[in-house]
Amino acid sequence: MIVVLSRDAVPKEKELVKLYLSDRGFTVRDQHFGDDELLGTSGKGMVDIRELSILPGVERVAATSKPYELASRETKGEDTIVTVGASSSTPVTIGGSRITVIAGPCAVEGRSQIMETAARVRESGAVLLRGGAYKPRTSPYAFQGLGFKGLEYMKEAGEACGMPIVTEVVSSELAVQMKDLVDMFQIGARNMQNFELLKKVGSFGMPVLLKRGPSATIEEWLLSAEYLLASGSSDVVLCERGIRTFETYTRNTLDISAIPVVKGLSHLPVIVDPSHAVGIRAKVSPAALAAIAAGADGLTIEVHPRPDEALSDGPQSLFPEQFERLMRDVEALAPVVGKELLRTPRPAPAGHAGVELSGGKGTVPASGSGSGEKIAFSGESGAYAEQALMRAFGEEAPRLSVPSFGAIFDAVLDGSAAYGVVPVENSLTGTVHENYDLFLRYPDIAIAGELKLRIVHCLIGSPDTEITGVKIVRSHPQGFAQCKDFLDKHPLWKLEACNDTATAVASIAREGAAGMAAIAGEAASRAHGLKILKAGIETNPLNYTRFLVISRRQGRTAPVPSSLGSEKANKASLVFSVSDEPGSLFACLKILSDRGINLSKLESRPIQGKPWEYLFYIDATIPEDPGLFDAALAELKARARDFHFLGTYRASL
Repeated sequence: MIVVLSRDAVPKEKELVKLYLSDRGFTVRDQHFGDDELLGTSGKGMVDIRELSILPGVERVAATSKPYELASRETKGEDTIVTVGASSSTPVTIGGSRITVIAGPCAVEGRSQIMETAARVRESGAVLLRGGAYKPRTSPYAFQGLGFKGLEYMKEAGEACGMPIVTEVVSSELAVQMKDLVDMFQIGARNMQNFELLKKVGSFGMPVLLKRGPSATIEEWLLSAEYLLASGSSDVVLCERGIRTFETYTRNTLDISAIPVVKGLSHLPVIVDPSHAVGIRAKVSPAALAAIAAGADGLTIEVHPRPDEALSDGPQSLFPEQFERLMRDVEALAPVVGKELLRTPRPAPAGHAGVELSGGKGTVPASGSGSGEKIAFSGESGAYAEQALMRAFGEEAPRLSVPSFGAIFDAVLDGSAAYGVVPVENSLTGTVHENYDLFLRYPDIAIAGELKLRIVHCLIGSPDTEITGVKIVRSHPQGFAQCKDFLDKHPLWKLEACNDTATAVASIAREGAAGMAAIAGEAASRAHGLKILKAGIETNPLNYTRFLVISRRQGRTAPVPSSLGSEKANKASLVFSVSDEPGSLFACLKILSDRGINLSKLESRPIQGKPWEYLFYIDATIPEDPGLFDAALAELKARARDFHFLGTYRASL
């Protein structure tokens, strides 16, 4: 049951309503849904809804239709984002626009084994360390884990590699002993309906990973989550790990359909354990990718440096090399489903205060942007640039909305923002030349990172607008160009250009005029309370925009945001012109070719104020030996004219 309070309710009225409900056996919690202030209730209390509805300060009372009230999307419309290791130096989020990968062995077998595994999976991109210190096994003679000593080894490995740890708890008594060492409890499939354990673990208020039982229905699974939520834990992650069916080829049957079903029923994040689902090493990666395609918020993968020697679940554990390939595939798939692979900063080695940048001089703070530093983007709430910003920095990142691309560079230059996010290239309509030109006007700004965002355009209008009544459509010119085939079917529509797609949506929301629509993303529709008249109207579904993260230059490069990871930079961007003589461009490109440096982009741009003279923009891959790259730059700088180095960064797949 949910009690919606009146907008003019005073604190005394709210407290009287809470007391009224508590006296009748309900547990009451404060909630917010949009601008509404709510009181959520749970428990087996009894109340006359008519009597409750007429209390001072109450606007209305709504009874939820689901038995799992706290876990239901009826109670909380927005997705929950769970933070694991909030007090550590490398907190990890699960849910939202990021894909979070948990990895490690089935069981902790010794200190060297867990330390080696943690280092290998961290190197490949995992951000949470899994492993069993206590192992519930079908046979009483099977390896049961190292117990508390194994937990200590796991904690040491997690701290060494900058990874919060998640491990299974098998009893209420052990939960009390373990809670100061773990960052996230795992309730295993066999204990999904161990209700006393659920209540005890929930009472700690810590993050919990709840695995689905092998024969549990979705409703039973969500009711187990309800136990945790009702007992005090607000950070619950659901894990689909396969159910028992008549099929015997695989260990279990991965219920892919459960992912979108549960995400529609509940606001809780959903991850998938393909290792236990299929139980066959060669099948783990395809099942993992299928889970991401179905909308999973993350994966938990069993990895062992020597699976043939594993004391438990060796046949389903990936070799580190297989896990590395899987992570690359996940990173490539993520933009297709509108997400980004979560990265977190790694701890600096002892005596080292920063992260070294390839091609740079000195170090930058390993933490990247501070929690209070703003990130600038162009447009209003819901802009594609804001979506890219959230992918790079997280949903809670403090952001600064500015009216133009130039204003982003200004904000970064004057310190109003620590970073900026700017689009530079679209896969359908080409380069955003304005932003490349801005780099030359702002020599103190450099590139710190990049990411690619899939662009899905929608036709958006006011709630009472129908597509048949549209007469005027607003968007950014690139939005019009990317939806040309759709717009060609409506030749009578008048097109009005705006600075960006989200501003187009915001203008319609402000004016409230009938017969007007905008081309923008779904996020802009939600942000401004409008409806989608038609989704997916872009001409080509393979529509991606490449965004660059920019910051003030420190030496030759810019500090890398911690959210983009601390991997060595492998890409560089530079600009130069050449003398007007035969072979001058060839000579410059040969400098790079002779050192095995690959080019991923080469584009010319007119030099302003110099008719028929051109600048050449280059994106180059940095070789494994950065000395080759440095030597090439030194020679190229001496050979070319108007040389500008825009920065080094980690390429986005």
